[in-house]
Amino acid sequence: MGIPEMRRRGYAADLATGSIAAGGTLGILIPPSVTMILYGIASETSIGRLFIAGILPGLMLTGLFIAWALFLSWRRGTTKVSADVYYSWAQRFELLPRLLPLLGVIIGVIYALYGGIATPSEAAGVGAALCLIMVIIIYRMWHWTAIWTIVRDAIRESGMLLLIIGMSVLFSYAMSSSLVTQSIAEAIAEMEVNRWILLALINVLLLVLGCFLPPAAIILMTTPIILPVITAAGFDPIWFGVVLTINMELGLITPPVGLNLFVINGITPDVSLTTILRGAFPFMMCMVISIVLLCFFPEIATWLPTAMMG
Repeated sequence: MGIPEMRRRGYAADLATGSIAAGGTLGILIPPSVTMILYGIASETSIGRLFIAGILPGLMLTGLFIAWALFLSWRRGTTKVSADVYYSWAQRFELLPRLLPLLGVIIGVIYALYGGIATPSEAAGVGAALCLIMVIIIYRMWHWTAIWTIVRDAIRESGMLLLIIGMSVLFSYAMSSSLVTQSIAEAIAEMEVNRWILLALINVLLLVLGCFLPPAAIILMTTPIILPVITAAGFDPIWFGVVLTINMELGLITPPVGLNLFVINGITPDVSLTTILRGAFPFMMCMVISIVLLCFFPEIATWLPTAMMG
């Protein structure tokens, strides 16, 4: 929904696609986060503290994204948009009932998930079924040809994503079986260097691994090796969990296995992958800046959980 509206308002394709690709990574930083749950289990740290620790960094990163989008829009002269692309308040209230079916789908998925009716994977199927029912009943798409078009497109997009994920899992298995990841992590851990240089090397390792492996594999393979080194160097494990999560976000928009890049490319086939990558690159730099800020001001991550939980 976001990309067509931004392009209709005159925003360039690189900014429209790059902002969505980068914004889609924020879900693993702002709670609830599966990535932080995995890190909490692997590191035996409080998942509740990790969730709270991700709030302020998540807001900070969102602010950096907004700042870059505003600056680029101002620089390109797209901050003043023709009034005919905006909706009046009367039009907005008139369109509001159209959101009710979508809210019904969201409520149905949440009820199926938290009501114990379905697992997370099954809840996704519930959401897809509710969307199909909504299309048939509300939008009167009774014809089989129209329904087949929806199913065909869904199969194509899902197949593309599953192939990317499947190959990344295969690559992760190969890396784990050959002990490449563990060997690199152990080599960094055995280096006798300044703790900030050590942290920089660990961040580079996580960034490189994020280009090829899924977040779950990286966390489970590297945390048992890296965490003792981090704590011995005097770094807070909760703070490091936030830094690690931002590194995982970077991996979602960096080639060659940047999942979000391929998702956006599948949604907007008229925009080349190069354009999407060019638009996402400044947002990658925002993530790097946020990591640097967290290194200089670790209280951004540690203050809130300490204030709330002691």
